[in-house]
Amino acid sequence: MSWGLAVASLRQRPLRSVLTALGIAIAIASTVVFMSLGEGLRKAFAEQLTNLGPDLQVSYGEAGDDLFPSAPDLPVRFLDELQSDAERFGIDAVIPALLYLRGGINPSQSFIFEGLPADVELSDIFSDVELVAGRFLGAADEGLDVAVIGASAASRTGFGVGRELRLNPAASFEIVGVVSSGGGILDNLIVVPITSLQAALGVDDRFSLLLVDLRRPERAEETATAIEAAYPELGVQTQAGALSVVQDSLRISDFVRLGISAIALLVGAIAVANTVMMSVFERTREFGVIRAVGAKPSFLFGLVVVEALVLSLIGAVLGVGLGWLATSVVNVLAVGYVGIEVAAITLRLVVFAVGVAAVVGLVAGLLPAGRAARIPIAVAVARE
Repeated sequence: MSWGLAVASLRQRPLRSVLTALGIAIAIASTVVFMSLGEGLRKAFAEQLTNLGPDLQVSYGEAGDDLFPSAPDLPVRFLDELQSDAERFGIDAVIPALLYLRGGINPSQSFIFEGLPADVELSDIFSDVELVAGRFLGAADEGLDVAVIGASAASRTGFGVGRELRLNPAASFEIVGVVSSGGGILDNLIVVPITSLQAALGVDDRFSLLLVDLRRPERAEETATAIEAAYPELGVQTQAGALSVVQDSLRISDFVRLGISAIALLVGAIAVANTVMMSVFERTREFGVIRAVGAKPSFLFGLVVVEALVLSLIGAVLGVGLGWLATSVVNVLAVGYVGIEVAAITLRLVVFAVGVAAVVGLVAGLLPAGRAARIPIAVAVARE
């Protein structure tokens, strides 16, 4: 009965109710958008790290400090040392990698170059590799200024086979192939021969990473621990460890986004409280009559709280819809710029948003409900 009376009361003041519900909707929509970024990035990183072939990623220094080190600081001697210890650690292959980020004025002019030995097959490092156009790199390309570009990078820049891609004022690479790995990391890379990238950067005694394939991938954690014990200067990360680093970073950002959303939710709560309080003032005589015919204060208290809750839930439904539209726009822009969807609306996010709206409605309705329950019958009935 309270629900029916609450809805009827809100319908008597349609403009005020709609504006209040819209305020809640905007607050919930902002929460959905902010939190969906965390959900989307978790999903994207999980998928892309799964598509990253090597069982171990070896860097210089403690593992986890830098998931993708930008400055080459790993001495080349560790390549020979790990290769000589291959039998001891159950290593199948050790592949050196050199990373370089070329920034630009906007995302479409930014590129991640990865130098790899030209005779290494990309399918040995990345999963689901497909040739979209042109050709792969081969052993004969080592030392040449040639490159293959990921499909997403090619799509957002318009670069294809035959185009030249400038690394710096002194070096350019001719694109000889376009490749894809089903939306994985490779789709956003520019892969060039490692010696060519070393020459372009003036770095011949350092790598960024060593990518290690194991004979028994299920023993990755054990092998990582053994390598770190034998080489204290190195940090070794498994795919699970890399994902853990990302998850920890995203948890921190979740709190930041939630704090920003809380401001909008607070404004929404004040709007609900104001609307319901005005309704209580306007219906003082009505409440007095209800009390006079036998209704208890608890009935009025519950009625007002339900009104606030209904307003908030209506706003929550609208907010989730608005949030879904906003995240769709964000993903369209993100795919155009960086080739991946960065926002995702999940069931737990929807449940969280609706739950937050319900809490906001309940809290916002307590003060007006308390006042309604305390109105003296004589004063209420006598009021014009």
